[in-house]
Amino acid sequence: MRHARFLVPDLSAATAKDVVELAEVNDVRFLRLQFTDILGVNKNVEIPATRLEKALAGDILFDGSSIEGFVRTVESDMLLRPDLTTFRIFPWGDSQQRVGRLICDIVHPDGTPFPGDPRGVLRRQLSLAAERGFTMQTGVEVEFFLFKQGADGRPSTETHDVGSYFDLTPVDLGEDARRGIVDALEQMGFAVEAAHHEIAPGQHEIDLRSADALRTADDIVTLRFVVRNVAQRFGLHASFMPKPLFAHAGSGMHTHQSLLRDGTNAFHDPTGDFGLSDVAHRYIAGLLAHARALCAITNPLVNSYKRLVPGFEAPMHVSWSLKNRSPLVRVPSRRGSGTRVELRSPDPSTNPYLALAAMLAAGLDGIDQQVDAREPVDSNIAELSHREQRRLR
Repeated sequence: MRHARFLVPDLSAATAKDVVELAEVNDVRFLRLQFTDILGVNKNVEIPATRLEKALAGDILFDGSSIEGFVRTVESDMLLRPDLTTFRIFPWGDSQQRVGRLICDIVHPDGTPFPGDPRGVLRRQLSLAAERGFTMQTGVEVEFFLFKQGADGRPSTETHDVGSYFDLTPVDLGEDARRGIVDALEQMGFAVEAAHHEIAPGQHEIDLRSADALRTADDIVTLRFVVRNVAQRFGLHASFMPKPLFAHAGSGMHTHQSLLRDGTNAFHDPTGDFGLSDVAHRYIAGLLAHARALCAITNPLVNSYKRLVPGFEAPMHVSWSLKNRSPLVRVPSRRGSGTRVELRSPDPSTNPYLALAAMLAAGLDGIDQQVDAREPVDSNIAELSHREQRRLR
């Protein structure tokens, strides 16, 4: 499956004129103005390229009362304000149907930000971190299943292979689809770290390179759209449901996170316990202190809790570790600029804007309150006695 190649330069300082010229050079015919509802479901208004300048001016009106979790009917009018740095071109379709994309912030008709916009929620939390001198860097491991389509074309729960962790062809029958997904993502400017078959039959993982938190959340919502679209082109159905198959591992979205201060990793301290700074210890403590509340956002479905059960490497206990993968929070072995913590509870059904905002809020609260992070648990928690678990809180 081959994709077209497009000229997509660095857009970190893009102007409306830059976006218009880029759309013209690449023969973009339609443009998706994309955002999410409170559940993290992608929504969009599609306009022809002839309306691009109006869209870039933030003059596209829509009915907010019809979007899950937004406003009441009497408050329905809302505007889409595109973030010009998010302009991308989907690498499929011929020159007559080429489609671009801009992710938008939601504002009221008077130009004030809509407080219920999930992207705006993350922006506000990042601003609170900036007031403390921090910027948040995140990287995610997104897991999903590929299922066969039924005879009637509807999704089934029959996996397309019986592969397991890191398997190759012919056991892993998803290589071509996975390569198609990665190729499409890279054409759109994604930094993909790795892609591989996961533990369960038909389960796959794509890892995104660490970036600022807003960029990561934007990439996650777009990744879910791209994965589903490319899978469909291979005759498959992609599912981000956390636990679609009983007796098999579920899909998580392990989230690696760190704080930077003046461009330097604030989690690293070569003289600190385990090579971690006080900031890192307190950030971990904040995640642990708010772990149960975080689940309401990071694990939003009833199905989410079918994943958080014994025997499938999913966290069940509020703890952290430097080595094993059974606790809620893991600290990978890299130090220096790569020092980070990994929260293992989130799953890919979450709204990534709200999830990252909640994680950051929890970590900052731990820093502000100077919470005790407890001692790390480097043995398999599932094998600890009840007395040992109580001793370790």
